[in-house]
Amino acid sequence: MQIRRVDEDEWRLVADVRLRALREDPEVFGSSTERELRFTERHWRMRLRSSATWVAVDDDGVGRGTVTMILEPGSPEDDRHVVGLWVAPEARRQGVGWALLDAVRAAARAEGARTVSLWVVDDNHAAGDLYVRAGFTRTGERHALQRHPERTEERLVLEVG
Repeated sequence: MQIRRVDEDEWRLVADVRLRALREDPEVFGSSTERELRFTERHWRMRLRSSATWVAVDDDGVGRGTVTMILEPGSPEDDRHVVGLWVAPEARRQGVGWALLDAVRAAARAEGARTVSLWVVDDNHAAGDLYVRAGFTRTGERHALQRHPERTEERLVLEVG
């Protein structure tokens, strides 16, 4: 499995992985398959121009995971934020999630970031466990999900700089 940072010309690969993630694990994302199926090539390209995205690609060129790093609006300039981490079920427990997080950590450090943060849904235990094992610290800061106010998510932070 190769982890590579993608550019806007690989928008179709990113769209394929993202749409699969939304179909297979809709409860862990703040979007929906129906919404993102309406995105045009222009939208996908804009997303890739405005944020750093990595895809885990197998030997056949099929995307098996993805992660994006952004500067979240309202966050400190020295914090980078992880969004959309997902690994295909057949590629889980093989180090792909770790490798994607390592790519984010290295990029954040290279940009001079002090921290990397993320939000994880409280009942997504597998992801929460991965983040804690990867060095993220639970902050106790929680809020309700916009699409599902009966569910909450917690902010985790990793010191990188």
